[in-house]
Amino acid sequence: MADTARRPEHRYGNRPTMKDVAARAGVGLKTVSRVVNGEPGVTPDTERRVQEAIDSLGFRRNDSARVLRKGRTASVGLVLEDLADPFYGPLSRAVEEVARAHGALLINGSSAEDPEREQELALALCARRVDGLIVIPAGSDHRYLEPEIQAGVATVFVDRPAGRIDADVVLSDSYGGAREGVAHLIAHGHRRIGFVGDRPRIHTATERLRGYRAAMEDAGLEVADSWVSLGPTDPERVAGTVRAMLSGPDPVTALFAGNNRVTVTAVRVLAEHAAPVALVGFDDIELADLLGITVIAQDAAALGRTAAERLFRRLDGVEEPPTTTVLPTRLIPRGSGELAP
Repeated sequence: MADTARRPEHRYGNRPTMKDVAARAGVGLKTVSRVVNGEPGVTPDTERRVQEAIDSLGFRRNDSARVLRKGRTASVGLVLEDLADPFYGPLSRAVEEVARAHGALLINGSSAEDPEREQELALALCARRVDGLIVIPAGSDHRYLEPEIQAGVATVFVDRPAGRIDADVVLSDSYGGAREGVAHLIAHGHRRIGFVGDRPRIHTATERLRGYRAAMEDAGLEVADSWVSLGPTDPERVAGTVRAMLSGPDPVTALFAGNNRVTVTAVRVLAEHAAPVALVGFDDIELADLLGITVIAQDAAALGRTAAERLFRRLDGVEEPPTTTVLPTRLIPRGSGELAP
C-alpha cells in the first residue's frame, strides 16, 4: 500500500524578510526600510499598507546591520549568583527598569557561585556584543574582563567587589549591618552568640563575620571557635551546624544567620528546639514579618538601580575614576531577635 501521508510543513526557521513585506504591500524595499526605521518620505496610505503587511507576516526587524553601523546593541548583561534566590529578584527587576528607561534590553544568567561559570557567562555576553555588564562576582580574579573593558564594555560589580581590577562597585554595608545585628542580640542579654555564614572566599561572608567579631569585641565578649561556622549554605550543612551550636554544656543562646538561605534553615531547626533561641538574620526573607523574624535588611532594589544607573552613566560617556558606593542596611526588629537568654 502506497504511503500517502503528507510530510508536515516546517513551522520554524522561515522568518519573513523585507522582500516579503515589500511584495505583500506592493512597494519597494526602500519604502519598507523607511517605515521600519521610522524615516520620513512615506505617505500615510503607503505606511498603512506596509504596516498591515508587517503585521500579517509577523515581520521583525533584524538589528544586526544596525549594530554594525552604530557599534551599540542597546543591550546589557547581568551575571547573578542564582536566579532562583529571592534576594536577586528585586535587584534584577530594578536593573531591568533602568535598562528599559534607557531603551536597552537586559540579558541575565546565573553563575551558580562557580568562578569558571561566571567567566564563561560574562565572556559569552560580551561575545554577543552587550554594551555593558553588571556582575555579582563568584570569583576573585576578574582580569579576564580587562580586554572587554578596554574595548568599551562598561562594567559594574554589585554586592561584592571586583578581584584584581579597578572597577565601579556597589555594595551593601555587610560589616556595619552584621555589627548592628549582633549588638542588638547583646543588648537583649545574650553572651553566647553563634554565627553561621557562607563560604569564606565570599566577600560578604567575611565582612559579616568581621562585623560579628567587632560587636562581640565591643562588648568585651570572647568568641569560642565552636560558635563560628562558614561554609556552603545547603540545608544539610547549616542544620547540622546549628544543632551542634545548640548542644553541649554551653550552647549558644542566640544565632546570627549570615544570609537568607541560612536564616530559612535556622528557623526550621529552631522550630524543633525545646528552649527558645534568639535569631537575627542578614537579608529579609518571605513571610519574615508573619513569622516574627528579626533581620538586617538590604535594599536589593536600590543595589540594582544604583549599579544600573552607574552603568548607563558610563555608557553615556562619563569618564571618571572607578567609584565604590556602599548602601546602608536596616535593622527590622520583629520578635526573634528580642528574646531573652
